[in-house]
Amino acid sequence: MTTIPPADQPLLDREPSKADIRRWQQYLADERAEGAIYRELANRRDGEERTILLGLAEAEKRHEMHWLSLLGDHANDRRRPSARRILLRFLARHFGSVFVLALAQRSEGNSPYAADQDATRTMAADELIHEEVIRGLAIRGRNRMSGNFRAAVFGANDGLVSNLALVLGIGATGVANSVVLFTGIAGLLAGALSMGAGEFVSVRSQRELLSASKPTQITLSAAPELDINANELVLVYRARGMSKEDAEHRAAERLGYFACDCNPTFSLQPELQEEDEDEFETTGSAWGAAGSSFLFFASGAVIPILPYLFGMGGTPAIITSTILVGIALLMTGGIVGLLSGASPLKRGIRQLAIGLGAAAVTYVLGLLFGTSVA
Repeated sequence: MTTIPPADQPLLDREPSKADIRRWQQYLADERAEGAIYRELANRRDGEERTILLGLAEAEKRHEMHWLSLLGDHANDRRRPSARRILLRFLARHFGSVFVLALAQRSEGNSPYAADQDATRTMAADELIHEEVIRGLAIRGRNRMSGNFRAAVFGANDGLVSNLALVLGIGATGVANSVVLFTGIAGLLAGALSMGAGEFVSVRSQRELLSASKPTQITLSAAPELDINANELVLVYRARGMSKEDAEHRAAERLGYFACDCNPTFSLQPELQEEDEDEFETTGSAWGAAGSSFLFFASGAVIPILPYLFGMGGTPAIITSTILVGIALLMTGGIVGLLSGASPLKRGIRQLAIGLGAAAVTYVLGLLFGTSVA
């Protein structure tokens, strides 16, 4: 767990070394860059999000002033921000998407201030809080894209791995290059259609299940005709999670025996319909998920057959396919890592190991089958 320096510290009471000055200058450059990143993001937003981002930029300004005070005249010797922050500012200026927020979240989470004696306790605490602020800002964007993004990543990864395994397995048997090519094309079409149809049914079924689970306002229309001494309205509210006493009181309200609306939390309220849509937002649309899955499976599945499309064959084609798919697996894993705030490298390597491991199995089987046929 990240620790925080034990106390706020005044300006340095020792003569700074050259290493200290270089480190402070780098901190100053990075703080200025981070403030610029948040201002760039704020320029592409409005309302509460814009206010929050400008507040983060102001906080970075306070950190900047701390390093200016320590550096004194040495502050005039400017340094370039880190490559990560230069990239983030470029992305924030031109895109401003959830990817930038995810990268900014990871950057805040890796702050060196907790372990640096020249940073104050307040600054270290600020960085921890900034990470949570960015995480909160990124939630809505992640929710909007989570359904279709899940289908896209799953589709691309499945296309890469399944078609590479198919191409390597068939190619290892020693059949003609044209057979390998048409097998790969058939695998691409069959897999993309299957993935698209499967995602459509999956997401549509999930949305229908959520919809079927929502309370309705049938209690409002049926209440006037019910008998207070023999009705199941109490059971309706108990099924929604109310205690027996609350359910009986709520039923009496619906039947007109009480004028107050004492505990409305378990009843469907029209003004809350917009909030209820958040459940469907994270699920994604059926057509969107199906389309993403189809297209991304096809885009992944075409990579293993590229060498054969350009006339390669035999072992060189197999090696080239494996390298291309390996690069693609690293990229998809890295993107997932970025969006989830985790290490892109670790996620990429994990994706690579799983994909190539699965393909290696079919390649060995193809070799064995080709040998037995020969």
